[in-house]
Parts: sequence; structure tokens; C-alpha cells
Amino acid sequence: METIRFDELNLSEPILRAVAEMGFEAVSPIQAQAIPAQLEGRDMIGQAQTGTGKTAAFGIPLLQKIDPDNKKIQAIILLPTRELAIQVAEEIRRLAKFMHKIKVLPVYGGQDIGRQIRSLKEGVQVVIGTPGRVMDHMRRKTIRVDHVHTAVLDEADEMLNMGFLEDMETILSQLPEERQTVMFSATMPAAIADIAKRFQTDPVMVRVVKKELTVPEVTQYYYEVRPKNKVEVLCRLMDLYSPKLSVVFCNTKKGVDELVQALQGRGYFAEGLHGDLKQEQRDRVMNGFRNGRTEILVATDVAARGIDVDDVEAVFNYDIPQDDEYYVHRIGRTGRAGRVGKAFSLVVGKEVYKLRDIQRYCKTKIIPQAIPSLDDITDIKVEKALEQVRDMMETADLGPMINIIEQKLIEEDHTALDLAAALLKISIGEDNEDIIDNYEPARSLDDLDRYRRDDRRFGRGGYGGGRYGRGGYGHDDRYGRDGGRGRRRGSVERAAVDYVTGQDMARLFVNIGRAQNVSPGDILGAIAGEAGIPGRVVGSIDMYDGYTFVDVPGKYSAQVLKAMEHAKIKGKNVRIEMAKRN
Repeated sequence: METIRFDELNLSEPILRAVAEMGFEAVSPIQAQAIPAQLEGRDMIGQAQTGTGKTAAFGIPLLQKIDPDNKKIQAIILLPTRELAIQVAEEIRRLAKFMHKIKVLPVYGGQDIGRQIRSLKEGVQVVIGTPGRVMDHMRRKTIRVDHVHTAVLDEADEMLNMGFLEDMETILSQLPEERQTVMFSATMPAAIADIAKRFQTDPVMVRVVKKELTVPEVTQYYYEVRPKNKVEVLCRLMDLYSPKLSVVFCNTKKGVDELVQALQGRGYFAEGLHGDLKQEQRDRVMNGFRNGRTEILVATDVAARGIDVDDVEAVFNYDIPQDDEYYVHRIGRTGRAGRVGKAFSLVVGKEVYKLRDIQRYCKTKIIPQAIPSLDDITDIKVEKALEQVRDMMETADLGPMINIIEQKLIEEDHTALDLAAALLKISIGEDNEDIIDNYEPARSLDDLDRYRRDDRRFGRGGYGGGRYGRGGYGHDDRYGRDGGRGRRRGSVERAAVDYVTGQDMARLFVNIGRAQNVSPGDILGAIAGEAGIPGRVVGSIDMYDGYTFVDVPGKYSAQVLKAMEHAKIKGKNVRIEMAKRN
């Protein structure tokens, strides 16, 4: 896969500085196609999923066109939710960090409109908002669009699903005709295609087409870790498997430098490789790695293009790559020339779902593993030390050493066993405090949704936030401490039996999803608590960016609909109704 660097795209120096500070070297596949097309001034339709680098794909060319001396609104970005508006505004600000006098403002419902009006009057070049609030400002004349030269519709299909079609059309119809219109949508329903036809001029279509990948014969493992424990877990894996040569991948140059410093501080022979290194430095690092003086090479994806070493025994994904293809290229660095290779991935929080997508796409198997404990590491170190001792006893002349030890044992009041134990302790190193406090069973990527819901139903982490507190439905005093089987035990048990024996399920539509920062557990807890039904009888919860489908036993559907008429989930008003069947 050919990799393109940001400094090859003819971008302004302030943007390149910002990108470099953010730690990125290579553009993602969608950015490689979208940025040049937009820099040419073309209208564009981008078909790509969330998490592919879309924000920079439209944000960089948009900022390149902004006139910082003109305080009028020059670009409008529409998104389906307030959370996305805030998130995109933050990233645009980071990209514009060195572009002085450029101001970016998110506008959305739920925030004091007076504060937004004051900010708009001070002068803003880029407005990022939800369609409803943008239209509100346009009606008030607090957003004037006379100088707008770029309009972006991000997640257009989600805005359509949430009922913003008319708002999108109204906003676009009031913008200047001489403008650039860019649209990103994961899917292309007829209504979105119609918007493109009406409001874009000869748009270029940009798609990220995933190609079939051949995954090398490498045994792949993953570990769920907390951010503060990543270095510790990596070091334990190094000690456990003791690869002679290994490559550790980070997503950013800054990450490479920080990890190398941490590894060297712990006594490992590690060196870093990234795009900021001069050729002379790069050659020195690679020669040290090939010759075995450097045992651990920490690299970014771009820098790793030149790594061609057959003896790499293990690859570590310290950071999960954003692109599936990068994962395949990474693990392909090991298991060469008929050798056995291993790949280890450290996942934090929701990255586990990204890894699941990688597993599905690559048609491979990534095996869950429990984090090795200090006792595990000690056992391994002891075994290796004793193996060296056995080799030494079989091959070396130990006569002179025996004489010295006998003399020392006579002079001091210690036994040979005391001496052997002390020497072993010196060999394996000092005792350390176990800083890892989340030794949990390893979870299969194939069963993530089931694990997630089971954990929440039985109180292993709760639903978080909302009216149900930290413990979620299972800990609400109204239903007893036994997860809802207190005063309502009879109906609960019958409901559980109905569910297990295959009672017909009703599918409900809920008008919020991942983009509203809501989890399946939040929805499950609200439905169970408001409707007075146990969480265990709720069936599948299929969550998308802007909405969610929930299956409940048919006999409880009316009860749930009535109970949820005026309910809120994590402070958000929700609409729940029977899903339409195709």
C-alpha cells in the first residue's frame, strides 16, 4: 500500500506545523483522495465510515481557503449531533492552531443561544453546527452567509435518518451559488443522492474501497489494558516471550519518542524510527536493529516501510492502527521465511471494537489473552535463569568457582541454598509492586456485545450516569438489591422463562445512538427502570450512530412505550416507537 505524507500535498506551512504537532505523518486513504480534489475547488461526495480521518479530509482544504483577515463566516459545517459538532470543532481548532486570527465556533441546541450570538458578533470564520441551531441563527440574522465559500455536510445519511432533510435543503438553498459543497456519507440513499444532484456541480466521487487482504501466518493475540498500564503490560510481554528482535508500532511520532524513553528507562535496548529522523540517524538505528544491538524497534507506520528484517519474532501494536490495511502490513513484519511469528495488540476501552472490525475485515483470528501477572513473569525469569545455570553446569569448568564458594561459606554463616537463592534473586531482578488492578477474564472479540450486556446486567460496571446511578438497574432500591427480583419476583421469573423459551419479540426504535454518547447499557437501564421489567428479558440492542433498535418481549412492548413517553436517557429527551418492518 503506497503511503502519502502530508508534506507531499502542497499544504500551507501553518497547517503542516499543526499536523506535525498532532503527531501524524501519513494521510489516510480517504484523505489521500479527498484533500487534492477539494484543493482544486471541486465539489465532492465522500463515501467513508466514521473513524477514517474524515474531519481532516474536509477540514484541511477548508482551512487552506480561509482568509484570516476577513472576520465574516466563510465556511459552514453541518453535523447531526451536538457531540459531533463539539468533536469536529476541537479537531478543526487543532488544525488551525498556527493560523492566527482564525476562529471556529460550534453552535448547537442545548447551549445558551445568547453566548453563541455574542461569539458570532465578535467575528467567526468557521461555523460548525447542527441544522436546527444553524437555521435558528440564520433566521435571527446572527449567521449571515454572504461570504460563505465552503459548505460541508458530514454524516449526511445520519442527518437524513434524524429528520434533518428539509433543514439541510433550506440551508443549502440560502448559501451563495458560487461555493464549494462537500458531502460525506457512509451510505448513499436516494434522498442524499438527490441533494447532491440539486446542490452540487459536477461532484467528484471519492470512495474508500476496501480490498481483500492476505493475512500472514502469524499467531495474533490481544490484551485489554488501561492507558496508565500500557508500558507495564508491554514490558511484561517482552519478559514473558523474550523475542530476540521485535517491532513495536505507535500511531504518532510523539508516541514513538515517549515509548522509547520509557523502555530505555527500564533497561531495554530500544530505539525509535519515525519521519523526523535524518537518513544518517535512520541508517544507524536500522543497522543496530539488524545486528541485534537494538532488540526493540519502535516505529510509526510510515517509517516502517523500509524495515526488511527476516528475524523479527514478534510485533506489538502499542496503538491500534486506524486503517485495517495498516494492521496487516504491521503483523507481516514477523513470521517471515518460514519462521513462526507472533503479534500482540494492546487495546484501551472502545478500541476493542475497532480491533473486532479489523478481525472481521481481515478474516483472521485474534485470540484474547489475560494480562500476565508479576508471578507469571517471575516464574518465567526463574525458569530461564535456571536453564542457563544447567547449561553452565554441563559445559563449563566450575572447579575454581566451587573453591571460592566453599571458602566463603566457611567464613560466613550461610548455607549453599542461601547463596543460590541470593544469586537467583540478583539474576531475575528486584521485586516490583503490582500496579495493574484490572485482572479480568479475557473476552473473545466475537462475543463483545454479549459480554458487554452480561457485565452490565449483573452489575459489573453499571450503566454509568443518568438516574440509575453507578450501579444501573440492578442496584436501584425500588427493585431490590438482587437485580430487580425483589418485590416483583413472580413477574420477573415468568418473564425470564418467556424469553428463554422463545416468546415473540417486538422491535422498538429509539432516536438516539452512539453519536449522542449513549451506550447500550444506558438504554437498557432506562427501559428496565421506567417500564419495571428486568434487564435480562431485553433482547438484542443494535446501536448505530444516530439511532438504536431494541428487542423486547411482545407482551411488554406497550408497557415500555407508555413508560418511555416522557423519559430521558442521560439527560436527553428520547422518542421510542415501534420499528417499521421492511
